[in-house]
Amino acid sequence: MSDNHLDRAVLVTLQDIMEGEYPVLLDTFIADSEERLRLLRVAEQEQDVQTMRHAAHSFKGSCSNMGAKMLADTCCELEELARRGDLTDSAALIGRVEREFAIVRILLKSERQRFSTD
Repeated sequence: MSDNHLDRAVLVTLQDIMEGEYPVLLDTFIADSEERLRLLRVAEQEQDVQTMRHAAHSFKGSCSNMGAKMLADTCCELEELARRGDLTDSAALIGRVEREFAIVRILLKSERQRFSTD
């Protein structure tokens, strides 16, 4: 597991807490994240700062809870941009969020597969 993208200690803690429901947590995070990304793209298209701020804030929180620090940090940047009411650079930041999430999704799917075969 790449510590640059996912904090292994956070995942181990979540696995200990969730036990048999851990794979469900991973699946839920991935599905929720895909929906949050969709909301970010719509907000960017519509230049809707409130939706952008809210979606980025929610995504940041769930990423933090899952140990996806780089993804959470990028969502934080996007949230701050929306808080200032300036979405000029939002498309570039959403691109960074999408690229980082693509990496995290692959790592979590691998984690889920590893957990399922243990």
